[in-house]
Amino acid sequence: MFLQRSAAVVARTATRSVARRAFTTSVIRRDASKQTATDSSTAANMARSMKKLEDIKTEEDLLPPGAKVGTIPTDIEQSTGLERLEILGKMQGIDIFDMKPLDASRVGTPEDPIIVNSFGPEQHVGCTGCPADSHHVLWITMTREEPMERCIECGSVYKMHYVGPEDDGHHHVENNYPRPKNMADFIKPEYKWA
Repeated sequence: MFLQRSAAVVARTATRSVARRAFTTSVIRRDASKQTATDSSTAANMARSMKKLEDIKTEEDLLPPGAKVGTIPTDIEQSTGLERLEILGKMQGIDIFDMKPLDASRVGTPEDPIIVNSFGPEQHVGCTGCPADSHHVLWITMTREEPMERCIECGSVYKMHYVGPEDDGHHHVENNYPRPKNMADFIKPEYKWA
């Protein structure tokens, strides 16, 4: 009796696992071949329907087409604004936001500073020294009023080059309070850029 029960359990377990594996494997194979063909044709259609960077003139040009009903949208189908502009630029091989690292092969000097492009009124730079990673990251803030700053650890000089619009359109209220003092205000001018 003991052998009869264990043989029945083994037979049920074996048929259940064999049937489950065979069914699952065949479904996955069938779906994979259809999905690959669908993905490649969808990607080709999507690439043809996307606007080129030269065709973008207004903010409405950065609105996406959206996904088809019943599907999950991809990044290119749902992104808007600056994110969409960045994705369209990457599809054409253009780095919209100039994300390449700064030149860390040399120390910037007051006569030949390391130039940092900025679209805003201030820019933050993380200095790691020269050669790169010779000290911990020290964050330096440059503004349109004070575009040149020096790292206090390695002495490298950075200069902000403003490339944004002259009037940013935000119409900020003028600040009547003086700028708070920091340690750079107590350095003699002849030592700051010597």
